[in-house]
Amino acid sequence: MAFESFADFLDMGGHGLYVWLCYGLGLVTILLSLVLPVQQGKSIKQDLRRRLRREEGSA
Repeated sequence: MAFESFADFLDMGGHGLYVWLCYGLGLVTILLSLVLPVQQGKSIKQDLRRRLRREEGSA
């Protein structure tokens, strides 16, 4: 094993804060790039349904 204890693993030779911060920011970026398009798609579909109902009612 490269680290003698779990605390050493978290510390990463004094660079733990930087390493784990980078992992965290990367994970947040990936999650946002997956979640935001889905939410935007739902919003667009809902808006289109409203417009269609409005147009059908006035015709």
